[in-house]
Amino acid sequence: MGVVLSGLLGLLSGCAPGGEETAEEAAVVPCEVEPTYERETLPEDIEWQTNDRDPVFASPAAVKGGTYHAALTSFPLTFRVVGPDSNSSFRGAILGNQLGLIGIHPNTENIIPELATHWAYAADKKTMYFRLDPAARWSDGHPVTSDDFVYTLEFMRSKHIIAPWYNDYYTQEIDRVIVYDDRTFAIVGTKAQPDLHLKITIGPTPRHFYCRLDENFVRDYNWRIAPNTGPYQMSRFKKGRYVVFERKKDWWARERRYFKNRYNVDRVRFTVIRDVNLQWEYFLKAKLDSFGLTMPQFWHIKSNTPVVAKGYVEKIWFFNDTPQSAQGLWLNQDREIFKDLRLREAFAHAMNIEKVIATVLRNDYFRLESAYVGYGRYTNEGIKARRFDLARVDRLMQAAGWQRGPDGIWRQDGQRFSVEVAYSREEHTPRLVVLKEEARKAGIELRLQRLDSAAQYKKVMEKRHDVGWLGWSTGMRPHFWEFWHSANAHRPQTNNITNTDDPELDRLIDRYRASLDETERIELAREIQARVHAIGAFVPTFMVPYFREAYWRWWRFPEPPATRLSDSLFDPFGSASGGLFWLDPVRYAETRQAMRQGVTFEPVTRRDTTFKTDGSS
Repeated sequence: MGVVLSGLLGLLSGCAPGGEETAEEAAVVPCEVEPTYERETLPEDIEWQTNDRDPVFASPAAVKGGTYHAALTSFPLTFRVVGPDSNSSFRGAILGNQLGLIGIHPNTENIIPELATHWAYAADKKTMYFRLDPAARWSDGHPVTSDDFVYTLEFMRSKHIIAPWYNDYYTQEIDRVIVYDDRTFAIVGTKAQPDLHLKITIGPTPRHFYCRLDENFVRDYNWRIAPNTGPYQMSRFKKGRYVVFERKKDWWARERRYFKNRYNVDRVRFTVIRDVNLQWEYFLKAKLDSFGLTMPQFWHIKSNTPVVAKGYVEKIWFFNDTPQSAQGLWLNQDREIFKDLRLREAFAHAMNIEKVIATVLRNDYFRLESAYVGYGRYTNEGIKARRFDLARVDRLMQAAGWQRGPDGIWRQDGQRFSVEVAYSREEHTPRLVVLKEEARKAGIELRLQRLDSAAQYKKVMEKRHDVGWLGWSTGMRPHFWEFWHSANAHRPQTNNITNTDDPELDRLIDRYRASLDETERIELAREIQARVHAIGAFVPTFMVPYFREAYWRWWRFPEPPATRLSDSLFDPFGSASGGLFWLDPVRYAETRQAMRQGVTFEPVTRRDTTFKTDGSS
């Protein structure tokens, strides 16, 4: 499968396949616009920093060449990265080729250079200074300059991009960009912030490409290929069928310390294969180069196949150390049945998560203890998820004045403890069936409602669910305001899908957001997590602190083969830890000949625990 990119908004709709288009045909004729702002004088007391000391994580044995074949479950609706229909996961492939000012080392988490060679902090804790790499270039040859960051604010604040979130963020969080010369500038936030480098390092936007920014932006740029600063550029595509990225042979950063020996394949081809099982068949025929095996059915059953047994395909189980997605059951407290804490706790104790792990998931997954696991010192390790406990359910329900009905389900005043669980993925049905059967023993009825991903997302975001079965993406630090503050409760299209409205929690979250002291923020983060646990509107389920993949044996990797923050061996683009793999032409020829002649190799299944933590034991 390689990297399978699918997203809630990535469904193909009304996009008829046409002829192949190239990057040149999809380009926009650049225009020259002279900036109108004044340059300022650089302060004299700046203490510049850089990082050329952290260990490299690519292999000097890597060689260039070949094509990596991956799959898309649907063709993107646009190549724009902002505006309508842009929030599909294919957006990650485009942005993966857009470098930031600075990056985060995937093993040490220290700042490392990307577009900027040096950076510095102002005493006000809301301003950062940057000095650009003089070699930095857009893919069309234009130099990256300070003006590209000035234009980011103009672009992101424009009503023409039809992106309210970006309009708001780049207005409410970023104050201005101060230009000192073509390579030196400062970004000023609207307020002092902790972890400033995670909040304020905006990316560049090429004024010379987007300078015709008007009410026709969405239409005019829908299929235009914007220039980028990274190692690959989209070179050709056929709508509904495939997209091809080509490696830049003369990429300006190819010899930089943290980019050297990376991004090795000449091209990456994404082919639309809508069904995962069909993707597996393509992989078995070597029409795709890798396939994710994290799902137990694939790891334990489907991978028992001749190409694995004969050693043509190898398998890996790689433990990483990343923040864990808040996967679980999200209870809507605006539903009458979940307004009572005792019923929320009873619901949690009726969920036999351990049985699902032991049976359906073959003990491959681990119990998630809270919504904030994997954030280092910011995680409250003392929180433990409520376990399946029938006696505890009985005590809670009786204390709330409920009684068992003739069908065994708890009742009160004509209301049954019967709730709908909205979910989207068919492969999750067996997990939910077990939970449903076990919950019935506790006197709680789960009505399973499977929707397509877009419909489920819409229902949950509009707060029309009883229980939502889903997980959220993660960041470098825990985020609380979006999910738990009352400012986001009782109204649609916010991430507070539990409608939590708790004054004490609000107070803690407000203090956390305002604090600039790391020690205080860590303590507040732990208090917030304890309060979230006490409220009981989220039932944690599983965490997967690893990835598992199958790949044809001609692919090679560094040692270790991935980083602490990697989520795949085959991320072809990402600046943090992507592009570490390469094609070995000798092993390719050897394997192809062996397959023709019936020669076999020793089967290989590798378990790499380099970054395994105690929490995944």
